[in-house]
Amino acid sequence: MDCLICHSHEIDLCEVDEQIEKNEDVVFVTMCVLVCRNCGERCYDRQTMRKLEEIEKKLQPGQITLEPIGSVLRVRIPSFIS
Repeated sequence: MDCLICHSHEIDLCEVDEQIEKNEDVVFVTMCVLVCRNCGERCYDRQTMRKLEEIEKKLQPGQITLEPIGSVLRVRIPSFIS
């Protein structure tokens, strides 16, 4: 298999964190996908995409248990544009 973006042959199965946004939160879904070592393009098969869609649906009504892994903090810098 060649990379669809850079046509490299250097594609490996790697563990990645896919991000799904839920309101103001970000949920990381760790999964194995094909990743091009040359350009970083990820390739998802149908089964993987279905699993992501299934997880996203379960996030909306709270049907899946989420594990907290940290917190996100924000600093607001006032605008200097008048």
